[in-house]
Amino acid sequence: MRKVIVWMSISLDGFFEGPGGNLSWHRVDDELHQHFNDELRGMSAFLHGRRTYELMADFWPTADRDPASTAPMREYAGIWRDMPKIVYSRSLDRVAWNSTLVPEVVPEQVRALKEQPGGDLTLGGAELAAAFARHGLVDEWRLYLHPVVVGGGRSLFPAGTTLDLELTETRRFGNGVTLLHYR
Repeated sequence: MRKVIVWMSISLDGFFEGPGGNLSWHRVDDELHQHFNDELRGMSAFLHGRRTYELMADFWPTADRDPASTAPMREYAGIWRDMPKIVYSRSLDRVAWNSTLVPEVVPEQVRALKEQPGGDLTLGGAELAAAFARHGLVDEWRLYLHPVVVGGGRSLFPAGTTLDLELTETRRFGNGVTLLHYR
């Protein structure tokens, strides 16, 4: 059975984005980006909330044509474009780039998706992750802990969230980012 894997970068103080939506503190260098590419290439689909989808669709469809993009960035642009995406949103009317629009998280539909053959499903977006977690649909958490404190912003876990997780892997990258892999 395929797994739903939450895949998020967070600061030391637990935020996935800083004040005003700032993401400039993310320390994604070529080593870390290549790790992302190697792991994500084997997935079957990206599960995005609206905000994550809009952020990704604003840059990645043409990033491989940007002369400022690194080799791992150009590679990821193709991975993102080609990968099927399921976008959970009540406010979007349409999506592009190999995407399917779904208005809400329906546990039975997600369980049926998990039972299909293929690679795992990677989930990006804190609100979507919280919705999946409330329904017991998250199988793994891959949190990339960046060695920065941003002092505010949007927390990965909403107030009142309780999860009992088992740490299954850690990996430190040369830029100081640490993967914390939980089940």
